Amino acid sequence: MSRVAGYAGLGLLAALWLVPLGPWLGADFPHHMLRHMGLVAVVTPLLVIGFPRLSAPFAFSPLAGAVAEFVVVWGWHLPGLHGLADAGGLALVAEQGSFLLAGLLVWAGALRGGSPLAGAGGLLLTSMHMTLLGALILLAPRDLYAEICGRAPDLDAQQLGGLLMLGIGTPVYLVAGLALTARALDLGKATA
Repeated sequence: MSRVAGYAGLGLLAALWLVPLGPWLGADFPHHMLRHMGLVAVVTPLLVIGFPRLSAPFAFSPLAGAVAEFVVVWGWHLPGLHGLADAGGLALVAEQGSFLLAGLLVWAGALRGGSPLAGAGGLLLTSMHMTLLGALILLAPRDLYAEICGRAPDLDAQQLGGLLMLGIGTPVYLVAGLALTARALDLGKATA
């Protein structure tokens, strides 16, 4: 059953890159955010669950994974770095590769680490910073990326992107963190 999760993750990864999302989402920013959130919040946990031996080298401290994802996600959402990735080429490959690596560090540390409570802490911390960034993008009074990306301002597209971040990232990390907390509490009862 766990292999099914891994292959589903690989299938979703392919779909995120091969299926044209423009007709559904219109503008570029929501398209970017759907790929980003699909990668860090859906694909990587499926890969960790489905391929435990392959993901074992990424199972560091859940807190270290959360910090790495914070730096990667917030860094690539600074206007200058976002503009580089938006232009495509090697910067886009670097952005997506760092999202994949950060997601693997978070999820392997949380799901494969020795302490479910530490894993829960890492996921809940990640949920908090993803929620904050999504809210900042959603509630910004102007398009933060239009000038650096050389396009007309599109606040609606940016708000949809922020909403996608909130709607995908927040619940996924929160529910997984709460599930690990429940597991830790069950383990505590069993040893008491």
